[in-house]
Amino acid sequence: MFTVLTCVTQQHNLALVGLAGLICFLASHCAMVLLHRATSSEGAARWVWIATAGAAGGFGIWATHFVAMLAYDPGVVVGYRAGLTLVSLLVAIVATSAAVAAKMAYTGRVANILAGVLFGAGIGSMHFTGMLAIEFPGEIAWDSTFVAASILLGIAFSVVAFGFAGRDDRSILGRFAPTLLLTSGVVALHFTAMAGVTVTPGAVALDPATMLSPEVMVATIAAVTFSLLAAGFAAAIFAVHSEVRTARAERNFKFLVQGVTDYAIYMLDPDGKVSNWNAGAERVKRYTADEVVGRDFSLFYSEEDRRKGVPRRALETARTEGKFEAQGWRYRKDGSSFWAHVVIDAIHDETGELIGFAKITKDNSKQKADADRIEEITRNLDVALENMGQGICMFDGEERLVLCNKRYLDIFRFPEGSVRPGMPYREIVEIGYAANAEDAAEAAALAEAHYARNMALIRGGAGSAVHTYPSGVSIQQKVNILPNGGWVVTFEDITDRLKSEEQVAFLAKHDGLTGLPNRLQFGERVSEELMVAERVRGHVAVIGIDLDKFKEVNDQHGHATGDTVLVELTRRLGEARQEGEFIARFGGDEFAATKRFDDLSALHDFIARLEAALGGVVSVDGFEIKTGASLGVAIYPGDAESVDGLLANADLAMYRAKQSLLQKVCFYEAAMDETARHRRALANDLWASIDRNELHLHYQVQKSVRTGEITGFEVLLRWRHHERGNIPPMDFIGLAEECGAILPIGEWVLREACREAASWSNGHKIAVNLSPVQLGHADMAAVISAILSETGLDPRRLEIEITESSIIVDKDKALRTMREMKSLGVSIAIDDFGTGYSSLETLRSFPFDKIKLDKSFMAEVESNAQSKAIIRAILALGRSLDVPVLAEGVETQAQLDTLFEEQCDEAQGYLLGRPQAMREAVEKAA
Repeated sequence: MFTVLTCVTQQHNLALVGLAGLICFLASHCAMVLLHRATSSEGAARWVWIATAGAAGGFGIWATHFVAMLAYDPGVVVGYRAGLTLVSLLVAIVATSAAVAAKMAYTGRVANILAGVLFGAGIGSMHFTGMLAIEFPGEIAWDSTFVAASILLGIAFSVVAFGFAGRDDRSILGRFAPTLLLTSGVVALHFTAMAGVTVTPGAVALDPATMLSPEVMVATIAAVTFSLLAAGFAAAIFAVHSEVRTARAERNFKFLVQGVTDYAIYMLDPDGKVSNWNAGAERVKRYTADEVVGRDFSLFYSEEDRRKGVPRRALETARTEGKFEAQGWRYRKDGSSFWAHVVIDAIHDETGELIGFAKITKDNSKQKADADRIEEITRNLDVALENMGQGICMFDGEERLVLCNKRYLDIFRFPEGSVRPGMPYREIVEIGYAANAEDAAEAAALAEAHYARNMALIRGGAGSAVHTYPSGVSIQQKVNILPNGGWVVTFEDITDRLKSEEQVAFLAKHDGLTGLPNRLQFGERVSEELMVAERVRGHVAVIGIDLDKFKEVNDQHGHATGDTVLVELTRRLGEARQEGEFIARFGGDEFAATKRFDDLSALHDFIARLEAALGGVVSVDGFEIKTGASLGVAIYPGDAESVDGLLANADLAMYRAKQSLLQKVCFYEAAMDETARHRRALANDLWASIDRNELHLHYQVQKSVRTGEITGFEVLLRWRHHERGNIPPMDFIGLAEECGAILPIGEWVLREACREAASWSNGHKIAVNLSPVQLGHADMAAVISAILSETGLDPRRLEIEITESSIIVDKDKALRTMREMKSLGVSIAIDDFGTGYSSLETLRSFPFDKIKLDKSFMAEVESNAQSKAIIRAILALGRSLDVPVLAEGVETQAQLDTLFEEQCDEAQGYLLGRPQAMREAVEKAA
């Protein structure tokens, strides 16, 4: 007994225990009242009262059980299975109904015992079935002694209660004795059974979605129980006046139905004809009662629905199942449609025969429009979320997931189906680490650290953070805190972006091909070395490096081979470099190095290692490419005290090394700077030479070897400087090409020569040299066309001379330009032929109209049989290609005789005429 009291007082909510007792008392009293009402009735009415007593009493006693169960606190979170909960309700109703029926079917002690046993055993079955409906994380154990005692107590109290139920005692105690005894039996059974319960908690969490909420059950059970009990009492109290109330209710119901305007309520006969019509039906469907009564209700459907038999199937469903409910489009008298919620109930008489249908229609057009709009917004939102480039998820104030998109799952590589709404954030983090780590303990530790760190960031209001994971993936997280304490977070995989930024940062200070530091970083390093050298009174050497004949490597083997050579030389430089030494690539074949030193021997050792690394042979695709370099050295503080000064002076020294035949390493000298300043001043004057009218043209005659007749003149440029006088072409032509002044100067030469030739009456041709810079950087065909049009010179009188070096730089562009020039009508000659390395290929590929034999061959033709043989071969080549050959540099009669013997076409040189102004050249040639 003490255990039962302890269970009640310490393991139950006493307020709910009181509520359970009240419900039990009312249910027991209702059952006894209805039992009495059934006893005084006969026929079908008796069975109605028996069923009512069973339903009301059984439900009330079932409610007692579950409210008492909800009052019980086992120490763990519990829920209830809906299926077994309903089964226990049915057991209670059946047991109560059976007990009432047994009490009426038998008499005397047999009736009381049978009714008590059925009721007590049934309530016991109901109790333990309800206990089986309990779902909680753990195990439950029963004490068989308490179980047996609870059932015996329930049966004992029930037998006594039904014994008192048949007496006609009018006293208060006599009227309430059965109720008190029945209540005592139910309460004793329940709490005695609960005293024998032992709950062992487990670790498995419940899924709330599958359980009935205890709070909802308390409210629902209490409300329904009191409603049923009130209905039972009301039925018993007013049974005598049922006929009056029924008539009154029918009259009131008719008034109610006819007065409802929001619902279309009307009756159909068994064939589906409208038999009555309320005001709501008239408002919704716009038919009057006179217009629609007697007509088939299918007129409210579309023609297609009628053809498909939808109205007939609705009636058939209501007839067979008792009710039909659906939503769909319905039509008014004027043909307009509305979205209707329709309920059709089959109506039967007392004998069960179908007498018609009750039909209720509600216009839900606005609700549908709202629902459709919400559905569309939701669908669009879903599409937007699923197609975002970023992962997104939302958590509520309790750190539970509300929603997330697929990108979020993909970024963190969650297993499919492992993340669902409602899951705690901590659990999601654990799943993510467990799925991407091999060691479970390590994954758990990482997950815990990540959770703590990230929640601190979120709760601390950090709007953005970047997480870098062991896999190397970097995820940027941006958080917005919600008013309810939850948060929305977006995730973006910025791994590639960070790598790109690192690559950009690297390329900002490094060479993209070799990975060496570039000019910018080299300047910073030299600045640092200068500061250190200034403090320690040391020296800093800056070494300019330029590869020898690297342009020929690109021209002969292609730029890809050139790149391979650069990479290999970079590797060798890296092996040769020691601590404190710095090497950079400025671009192309230009490198630089620096070293801070105290002893000059250390610098010479560094230079020797650089020479060794840059010299030698590099094998590429079966070719052996010989490499070498020219080095220029400038030393702080003697040669310069700034980075720019050291670099400039190192370049000057390097260029001197390139021009030297014997020295590959030159140290800076002051005279070199003076020469450089002289060249810069001369380059500036070149740009102004046209405006100062310092340029003029000389012409050298070209004659036929066989007849001696003039065939044309070669145009030669001369510069008379305003301070320095005449400057030889060899001193300024190369400089003009270096500084870019050759472009305006070359165009001036072409225009001036064409203008001069257009004024001649003899019709001789003029030959104008075209610089490689002009051919590579200007649209020469357009320039020539404009000049010919401007001067009026016949294109056939203009011959353009191009050297092989002009073509090799960009063969495709050169060929395209030459074809455009030939289309204008001008002729093209290849100048200095025989000195290049691909002369035959050049003649085959390009449309030349004349070959100009280089003058170097004529200088040795009288003394060198080999030179004479080369001249003979070139002349034979010209004849075989049907291209005339002009020999340059003819200075003696013997040379001219040789050309005559070898059948050369044309010649020019000092023997035939020196370059002079046009008037003098014409007079002497004549």
